[in-house]
Amino acid sequence: MAKVLLNMGFYLSFAGPVTYKNARQTVEVAKQAPLDRILVETDSPYLTPEPRRGKRNEPTYVVEIVHKIAEIRNVSFEDIAEQTMRNSKTIFKSN
Repeated sequence: MAKVLLNMGFYLSFAGPVTYKNARQTVEVAKQAPLDRILVETDSPYLTPEPRRGKRNEPTYVVEIVHKIAEIRNVSFEDIAEQTMRNSKTIFKSN
């Protein structure tokens, strides 16, 4: 499904579930998706990422998602943070 959506021009957004131990498919998509087509979000107040699971989700926890994607892709936190910020600016037409 991710390939179909990417081919249609959509972006893929990753939230807390990408950090869950049983999220094999989501992790695989995060690993293979083009970096210039991914976004991150918290889905607050639900789907809190690890290691904060069980608590109410907050926007500040998006950092956990960025860390996880960086780990999955074996790149730096800064690289994922910068790229997802650029992607957000692109889709929202912001400078």
